[in-house]
Amino acid sequence: MGNKHGNSTILERQAQQLKPPSMYQVILLNDDYTPMEFVVAIVQEYFNKDRETAMQIMLKVHRDGKGICGVYSKDIALTKVELVLTHARKAGHPLQCVMEEV
Repeated sequence: MGNKHGNSTILERQAQQLKPPSMYQVILLNDDYTPMEFVVAIVQEYFNKDRETAMQIMLKVHRDGKGICGVYSKDIALTKVELVLTHARKAGHPLQCVMEEV
């Protein structure tokens, strides 16, 4: 009886192996009002990109309607979205920032 219970516990533990947390991409959306330079500054400040990379992301947003700024765990992605939206609103810009599960 003790053996059976011990084996059962081992099998249950194997079946309950942890999976990595879901990851989310943070995306900037294009609009007709937010200045390109403001978008570049946002990407540099909140996503730690150098100016060249920030320019490339801004141009992708401008040309394709959206651009991925980075991939993060859920909590970090949510925080970055909120920081970007707050900064944009305080500056009077309608810039949109969203997150999508990868």
